Amino acid sequence: MGKLVFTLFFILQSLVISYSDTFDDEATVSIEDFPEYAVPRHCAEFCAESVREKRLVGTPGKSRVIDAMLNTPTLHLNPEAPDILSILRDKYELPKGFQGPLAEYDFIIVGAGSAGSVLASRLSEGKQASVLLLEAGKPESLFTNVPVLAPFFQQTEYVWQYLMEPQDGVCIGMEGGRCFWPRGKAVGGSSVINYMIYTRGLPADWDGIAANGNYGWSYQEVLPYYMKSERAYLKGLKDSPWHGRDGELAVEDIPFRSKLSKAFLDAGKLLGHRRVDYNSPDYFGFSYIQATMARGRRCSTANAFLHPHKKRKNLHILHSTRATKVLIDPVTKRAYGVEFHRNGQVYQVGAKKEVLLSAGPIESPHLLMLSGIGPKQHLESLGIPVIQDLSVGKTLYDHISFPALAFTVNTSRLTIVEKREASIQNVIQYDHYGDGPMSSIAGVETIGYIKTNESEELGDLPDIELLGACASLASDEGSIVAKGIHLAGWLYNDVYKPIEGVESFNILFMLLHPKSKGYLKLKSKNPFEHPKMYGNYLTHPKDVATMIAAIRYIIKLVDTPSFQKYGATLHTKKFPNCRQYEFGSYGYWECAVRTVTSTLHHQIATCKMGPHTDPGAVVDPELRVYGVNNLRVVDSSVIPRTIVAHTNAPAIMIGEKAADMIRRTWGMI
Repeated sequence: MGKLVFTLFFILQSLVISYSDTFDDEATVSIEDFPEYAVPRHCAEFCAESVREKRLVGTPGKSRVIDAMLNTPTLHLNPEAPDILSILRDKYELPKGFQGPLAEYDFIIVGAGSAGSVLASRLSEGKQASVLLLEAGKPESLFTNVPVLAPFFQQTEYVWQYLMEPQDGVCIGMEGGRCFWPRGKAVGGSSVINYMIYTRGLPADWDGIAANGNYGWSYQEVLPYYMKSERAYLKGLKDSPWHGRDGELAVEDIPFRSKLSKAFLDAGKLLGHRRVDYNSPDYFGFSYIQATMARGRRCSTANAFLHPHKKRKNLHILHSTRATKVLIDPVTKRAYGVEFHRNGQVYQVGAKKEVLLSAGPIESPHLLMLSGIGPKQHLESLGIPVIQDLSVGKTLYDHISFPALAFTVNTSRLTIVEKREASIQNVIQYDHYGDGPMSSIAGVETIGYIKTNESEELGDLPDIELLGACASLASDEGSIVAKGIHLAGWLYNDVYKPIEGVESFNILFMLLHPKSKGYLKLKSKNPFEHPKMYGNYLTHPKDVATMIAAIRYIIKLVDTPSFQKYGATLHTKKFPNCRQYEFGSYGYWECAVRTVTSTLHHQIATCKMGPHTDPGAVVDPELRVYGVNNLRVVDSSVIPRTIVAHTNAPAIMIGEKAADMIRRTWGMI
């Protein structure tokens, strides 16, 4: 019986990659019966660089959960295999009858991430257009569907291993003193490796963006696109007018909840915070997290929007394929195709209608600049012919956090402890019911919005998002989460190793509106070399003050009876580099946040949207690149200012809205 259960577990895991019961493999035929194929050529420049990229991937920490999943003799899986992530990997082969990419498509989309997956699905609907979707990463595997494994993938081939340029006074406690910026590199993009938190942004956020000259982007105008994608199944919100019911993207409650999640909400109530649906206009309060998952399993944009349609004749998806240049006529300034590397060969494929960049907030500006679109002086310094002088990469905002607070409790089985949860029993429970600890998003359970005393905004506009968790950096003995954020060994061993045998949890926070602004630029004209990224974290004193106010508020929250009944106690071991400060003083906490300065992977504005009067704008409100015809950017890089949201849901909305704008342009509606 046990062997049968395990066999069914792995089979079901492979099947639930799709959340649709239908495959429209014969539904759309818009490509000729005798297609003309693109002719590859041998690579002449930067040919070995893609191999070098693979060497940048770190060695993932040891995951007991994966060991438990592999521990089944019925499938004869080998935990020591060189690529365990290939187990039951989804497949995106060309539709039956096609031998390779065509010479020309109506649309070429670069990037199959949160926005690109939606865009490809919508533009390939019906029989009106042919679509080529290019993705540098690989498809999802069995393991990526398991929520508790989210932090494990930060050190795998499923992420771009970006490092921020060294900056004095931040990330002191990270490996090499550098901030780590992992971004999703997969069919599904960051939605394959993120924590699945579904947040849209406040009405004031989108109304402010529209008021700055971005017509069509007010809250009332973007809300229908959020709801179009959404298939919500949320307790108590069945009849809510603010959620969609018929979309492809599953949004559900996290099945696993610890007692600490209720303590978080109860503590918030004691401090005056209401229970709310934070994805409605009545957002200002505390709540359980709404997550992009279906029956306890991750619902990535690839799962939702691509997998059910991958056999469409007019949708060709090429993974493990690196776009290196947008082809642009320098006279007419019209984008007419894309150059890409695949299997050691180089292709140039034409776009009859448009080229659409959905490669994310790092790779979209990277590709624009490689193609001659960007700051003129910078491009000329690298010998890149300038097609259009635009402020590409000159604006960059990011949400940062301090995931290093730890609270211990004197009550057993309150928190997630990896070595305890990684059991065959929990695997079976997850297989049968889609719940239990494996359905937890690495311990993160609750969310709350607060306005600190540092805020200068009028009204109920939060400056901090709180995230309650039932785990800490010590819960996996430093093997996964700490390793995933590149926490230095000297810091972990000194501060967190002593509490590995004690149940502990964390409440982290997100700085919603940092005043510090970063930028990025090319390192060279080698397309396989990562750009230089400058976060400029904490260069504005208000950001430091707001983060310290958030820490003090969290300590106040945990000091309520809701947490104290479990003996919740702040772990007061000083960071070794901050010993000169009194623990709890302003100086100590500033030293601490500069030691563990962690991104939440929400970089935006590198291809900023704005009206033609905005000198920093790269795209117009219809996402068209200024000065270049038939070229748009469709991803979170266009968001012009910070919003109260994790950027996965906004990117999906952008993909939905862009698809309508594009179809309207070409008379496809």
